[in-house]
Amino acid sequence: MASQKAEAERSPNGDDILPHTYYGDKTFEELADLVKKMQDPTILATLSMRELYETTFESTPPLIDGLLYQGLCLLVGGPKMGKSFLAAQIAYHVSTGTPLWHFPVRDGTVLYLALEDTAQRLQSRMYRMYDMAIADQLFFAINAKQLGKGLDEQLGRFVREHPDTSLIIIDTLQKVREVGGEAYSYASDYDIIARLKSFADCRGLCLILVHHTRKQKAKDIFEMISGTNGLLGAADAALVFQKPERTANKATLDISGRDQQDMRLHLIRNEEKLCWELARCETELWKAPPEPVLDAVATLVDAKKPEWVGSPTELAKALAVDLKPNALTMKLNVNAERLLREYHVRYWNRRTHDGRRIILRHEPGSA
Repeated sequence: MASQKAEAERSPNGDDILPHTYYGDKTFEELADLVKKMQDPTILATLSMRELYETTFESTPPLIDGLLYQGLCLLVGGPKMGKSFLAAQIAYHVSTGTPLWHFPVRDGTVLYLALEDTAQRLQSRMYRMYDMAIADQLFFAINAKQLGKGLDEQLGRFVREHPDTSLIIIDTLQKVREVGGEAYSYASDYDIIARLKSFADCRGLCLILVHHTRKQKAKDIFEMISGTNGLLGAADAALVFQKPERTANKATLDISGRDQQDMRLHLIRNEEKLCWELARCETELWKAPPEPVLDAVATLVDAKKPEWVGSPTELAKALAVDLKPNALTMKLNVNAERLLREYHVRYWNRRTHDGRRIILRHEPGSA
């Protein structure tokens, strides 16, 4: 999920693959020259548009389609409005891989820092919500250190011990932030979000930071996030949870982010389970139009023919598409994530000692 890491790996059929980075496949001499340039403080590292298209980035499918993606997400709402119940609901569904409302979910280990709760309250809440349907991949903590005072190390160790961690929830921001002379400045707000975002990006996971709204109303609902614009500016996404009044059993969830369309969900609280149920969605999820090249690729590999290996020229011929080999590989580079998510086909495009090699492998359930 996440930032692409330089790697030296083998393809599924055992061929040696040369190391690659954000800057595409490089020879040893090219990599050495790149390192030399990066050490020169007067040189600005750049990517041409062609180099960008020639690079295959690691697949980063959403945790919850249309709702939750890798990076840092703010979950914001008024105090005692039910946002912690929503956070627990998200944590449970990701840890079990069960759909949240009608949105598909990809499972993974979840760490929920419920820093305003007690263990007894958590036990009572989770039992009320999910009875004895225990999620073995869901972990809680009710005490944690602050950022810059040990929290980074605590989270890092948990992820090392649970490498399949896909979601961390910190409830709330105020419990972990350092308080100093610039506690409420734009720079301070931006810095704390940027530090947590960097942690999430480097480990390929999603980090939800629960926070409060301000009392003052605003025309733009996202301007109600308590603090400066530095919080929203540094975050990848924000979920703003609101109720018309404190005692209401209805709420809205407004969603805005870099990797997703803006949405508003209308929720109703199940008074028996205390879970939030979806009443309606104002905006339907955008779906990418059909891509004939991906349809053609999917016909090459399936359960009976799980792997295809060949050169770009051989692939263009096998697909019978009206594209030159280099244009075909660039299109597949850009659509590698979609190919995996929608067609369950993993795509490799690597430089080997025998030239460029394309590998397609059928991976059912990989999305």
